[in-house]
Amino acid sequence: MSLSGGTDRFGLARAILARRRHLPVRLASALIAAAGVHLTLGWELGWLWAAVFAAVQIVEHRLSQFLPRIAETAPGLAAGILCGMCALSSLIFGALAPALWIGGGHYGPALGVIVVSTAMTNLIAICRGSRLMFTVSALPYAVYLLAMPMMDSAQVSGPLLATMLIAAGLVLLNVIGAWAATEEARRAQDQAQTEAELQRQEAEAATKAKSAYVAMISHELRTPISAILAGAADAERAGHGQARLIGEAGRMMTTLLDDMLDLSKLEAGHMQVEVLDFDLRQTVADMVRLWRPQAAARGLRLRIRGSRSLPAWVKGDPMRLRQILNNLLSNALKFTDSGTVTLVLGGRAAPSDHRVTITVDDTGPGMTPDQLASLFQPFEQLGPQTARQHGGTGLGLVISRELARLMGGDLVVDSSPGMGARFTLDIPLAEGEATARVPEGSQAVAADDLSPPRVLVVDDHAINRQAISLILAQVGITPETAASAESALERLAVEPFDLILMDVYMPDMDGREATSILRSLPGPNCRTPVVAITASATTRDWEACLAAGMNGHVAKPILPEKLFEAMDQVLSSGSEARQAAA
Repeated sequence: MSLSGGTDRFGLARAILARRRHLPVRLASALIAAAGVHLTLGWELGWLWAAVFAAVQIVEHRLSQFLPRIAETAPGLAAGILCGMCALSSLIFGALAPALWIGGGHYGPALGVIVVSTAMTNLIAICRGSRLMFTVSALPYAVYLLAMPMMDSAQVSGPLLATMLIAAGLVLLNVIGAWAATEEARRAQDQAQTEAELQRQEAEAATKAKSAYVAMISHELRTPISAILAGAADAERAGHGQARLIGEAGRMMTTLLDDMLDLSKLEAGHMQVEVLDFDLRQTVADMVRLWRPQAAARGLRLRIRGSRSLPAWVKGDPMRLRQILNNLLSNALKFTDSGTVTLVLGGRAAPSDHRVTITVDDTGPGMTPDQLASLFQPFEQLGPQTARQHGGTGLGLVISRELARLMGGDLVVDSSPGMGARFTLDIPLAEGEATARVPEGSQAVAADDLSPPRVLVVDDHAINRQAISLILAQVGITPETAASAESALERLAVEPFDLILMDVYMPDMDGREATSILRSLPGPNCRTPVVAITASATTRDWEACLAAGMNGHVAKPILPEKLFEAMDQVLSSGSEARQAAA
């Protein structure tokens, strides 16, 4: 609820909400007081007093629901109604005090003072945030408190009257002081909450700005890196000895970009995990086979234990699981000079899923407690010598643990100096269903294919077009190229192609719009497979490509095996569709 106009500056909105919340307390207080005077003093009129007070409270409650609308056009009227109801409420409730003072017998004055003091203390709670509300509500009680000693002038006079008036004044001052103290505390709390909210908004804005900046830089850098990788691969095939080093540098830059983009997504809360059926045992075995040559080159043994305890087919995100295992095995091999790196596998059935544990245990130098404390901090490494000797950014473990938690699990470490390190991944994976494996090898883009597909590469960057051409040359394909979506649509309207590689982000008309137009118009390529080439390969991005009519996607920087895999998939699907149509 909120009041506008002139009433808002007096903080009446907050006070109204407080009074509405305390309505049951006020009604209960009146009923208890009426019952008390009836039982102890025999006052049946106490029930009439309670009924009148309750009726005023109900009217005030109903009026408070309409005051915001009244305040929009007549704020002064709204404030007057509210103050009048509060004063009337205090006037009626406080009327019990002089009645007790006069007719309550020996203890009547004390009971009267208690009624007024209790009612004024209650105002501290129900008039928070509004000095006007407190003043109007407290004024009738103050009049009663000061007037009661003078109502019995025959017995109370002279020094006793002065003493009682002083005592009444002290009660008033204490109540006012207590209300002022609570108001100061409330204002300090409101200010702290406001500052905290501003800081939260600034932090969110900074995170969004950083994420946008990282995404933009990532997008811009992937184009030249694609060219570097493609050029290095072509130079290496031509026999240039240093080309392999260029390729390795390009792959390191790709890894760095991926890590920074993943960290940015995690910090912004935009990272998502997929739920797919996959063979867990095969996934782990593939990772071990991938790293065994590097282990052998360093004179290390890479062992695996407990593979039979793992479930076979599960539901989860195999790509993110490979990313975590890749980071753990890479670090273990990097920091172990001699001995063994062991992959210890374990799995146990839970009521709704499998709890899978994968531990990477090495015989490296281990870590001190100080090193462990900073291990999962972004850009933190074990020491200056680590960065000089082993390179890296210090992001791999941070990303791995956040991915594990995103999947409902965790990544923990146990290590001590001279005793190696044990990284344990614990994640839940639901029971999966076996699916058919995609046969290895690509016949659709094989180099010895007698009839290589006719491919059109659409990209506004000449470097990208040349890089893709170099990759396709590895399998005997010489593509046609187009520098814009508009020129591509002109060619596609008259020339048949077997495959289109379409950049997503281009000026004027982007790849998704071009694909939508291609699918909607008649011509030789209305059903030709389109593979999206994008530097923003998120799930949402791919869903937008799929909705536009694209059939596959490849992320930049373009890796030859990924491109060939996507081409093989869409060409094979297109061939099956044509056979079914025939």
